[in-house]
Amino acid sequence: MLHCAAGLERVTSGEVRIAGQDITRASDTELTRLRRTDVGFVFQSFNLIESLSAEQNVAMPLRLAGRRPGRRQVREVLASVGLADRARHRPRELSGGQQQRVAIARAMVTRPSVLFADEPTGALDSRSARSVLGMLRSMVDASGQTIVMVTHDPAVAAGADRVLFLHDGRLVDRLDRPTIRQVAERLARWEE
Repeated sequence: MLHCAAGLERVTSGEVRIAGQDITRASDTELTRLRRTDVGFVFQSFNLIESLSAEQNVAMPLRLAGRRPGRRQVREVLASVGLADRARHRPRELSGGQQQRVAIARAMVTRPSVLFADEPTGALDSRSARSVLGMLRSMVDASGQTIVMVTHDPAVAAGADRVLFLHDGRLVDRLDRPTIRQVAERLARWEE
């Protein structure tokens, strides 16, 4: 579902809209342009380029979009995720939580309309996970950032404004402003 919503895979029916554009009818070129400008991705495995510094990793989406990244812009995004002092460090010199924050900064540098996050805390210890979730939540609260996140963790899901439950590829339920208990109870229904 996440890949379809982000325009990485084509849907067989229905429509997907990002920034007011129906991407189901978009050409490959249009989808590429849209992903470079209106879509940000945060993956569980970080997907940082090991040979690049944190600031170079963050600047990569701008370069791919044919834009010359300004050092100030890149540094501001790194500062917003608490890594201003780690800009020149390579991924192997950063903790898992720091690497995920670099990945979030990389996703946010283009100021996307929507940020897709695939299990963004799955590879992190509990302290780093709380930090990353707090940062994502503050992005929603402070600047109205739209975030679509996939998770199997009830505690992570409970931090969302709305939770949609998928089972065997179908939408089966939804909760607005859920609690951990509500999410866990709903998940348990389909695990029986």
